[in-house]
Amino acid sequence: MTTIKAALVVQNCLAGNYEKNLNSTREFIGLALEKGARLIVFPEMNLTGYVSNHDIHSIARPVTEEMLTLFQNLAGESKASILVGWAEKSPDKAIYASHFIFHPDGTSGVYRKIHTSPFEKKYFSLGNKIPVFNSNGLIFGVQLCYDAHFPELSLAMALKQADVIFIPHASPRGSSREKYDSWVRHLRARAFDNGVYIAALNQTGDNGKGLSFPGICLFIGPDGHVVYKSVEDGEGVHIISIEKKILDDVRSHPMRYFLPNRRKDLFP
Repeated sequence: MTTIKAALVVQNCLAGNYEKNLNSTREFIGLALEKGARLIVFPEMNLTGYVSNHDIHSIARPVTEEMLTLFQNLAGESKASILVGWAEKSPDKAIYASHFIFHPDGTSGVYRKIHTSPFEKKYFSLGNKIPVFNSNGLIFGVQLCYDAHFPELSLAMALKQADVIFIPHASPRGSSREKYDSWVRHLRARAFDNGVYIAALNQTGDNGKGLSFPGICLFIGPDGHVVYKSVEDGEGVHIISIEKKILDDVRSHPMRYFLPNRRKDLFP
């Protein structure tokens, strides 16, 4: 497949209201499918909502067979890969900011946030794996919000042949325009330096626990140019097209693709 349509869902996620968030998620999946999406990406912790205080202990949820089966069935029925997040409570009571990937063939995977912000460190444990995933012939990585500030993580995913990195956020405060100005500084560099697409999206609106999120999504090409952006505060499904030809054009250009010339003898 030379063009893969993905949906970036900007969603209002009420902290601690799993049922409301789940119903909203299912509605957005339907809207994304109507628009032809083969990958559907939701914000960080969209199912549980996001907080970085003691409330996370009551909001976090364990992974259950019921939850896994529900999303495996949704992916199978929709014939699309679905990326959803929640505050995951492990059997030993550790809490992770986790994003789960469900594929139409019944397989699934998970990315657990590797870098937590200073506000999150007291409440969240750290993931220790850098997986990449495959859907529709597309290799992709997932990072979560604060992760995007660490260039090594994007490089590690690019070295694992990632074509695109999805970066779901739960990034509160400020206006949508201010958030765009902040994100575009580092996200364009992640795309350009590594020859990958970058697709970032945020929660939006009041979460019911004292945080307000500016609605934004952003899609950057492997040449570092912004392909699509939305700085509208409302909820919505934003369709992006990931073009394999554009990836090939960048990666076949001797002066526009840098990874083949990286000094492996100096850097691990």
